[in-house]
Amino acid sequence: MIFTPSELEGVFFISLQPVGDSRGWFSRTYCKNEFAAIGHDKEWVQINHSFTSQKGTIRGMHYQLPPFREIKMVRCIAGAVLDVVIDLRENSPTFLQHTQLELSAENRQMIYIPEGFAHGFQCLQDNCELIYHHSAFYTPGAEGGIMYNDPLTGIEWPLAPTEISDRDRSHPLLNKNFKGI
Repeated sequence: MIFTPSELEGVFFISLQPVGDSRGWFSRTYCKNEFAAIGHDKEWVQINHSFTSQKGTIRGMHYQLPPFREIKMVRCIAGAVLDVVIDLRENSPTFLQHTQLELSAENRQMIYIPEGFAHGFQCLQDNCELIYHHSAFYTPGAEGGIMYNDPLTGIEWPLAPTEISDRDRSHPLLNKNFKGI
């Protein structure tokens, strides 16, 4: 794996390095020692798999509140998505800035998202599947969200949104009183 730091401290873009032969290929997606080198010292306690059928669908922007904040690692195993994270860390020099990365089955990229970030994605193709590793258990009542099109984040989605859940449509817009998590 090759870990490339993004412009947001703690967020890494991870390139898998498949080794192949006439049978196909093999690639490592996690190694405790390699992740320790970037400061990851938590256990993955939950692994989730999502399927989204329609191109243009947006899921996000989601986060968990303290003390249930979580680290995520996301990989697309079918289709392609634009994956986006927003820095919500209180007093961070990149507070409310975002970064993005295309994740696809073809490019085999992953994104490592530390605690204190909101996460979401838009499907660039039909029939997208993502695998998420989480360092904390999902805790109902400790979740938060930001509107996918909040003007304070400046996210430019590449496609017109086709599907957005009622929950994601109800996330609040940020205001000057939001100090982060």
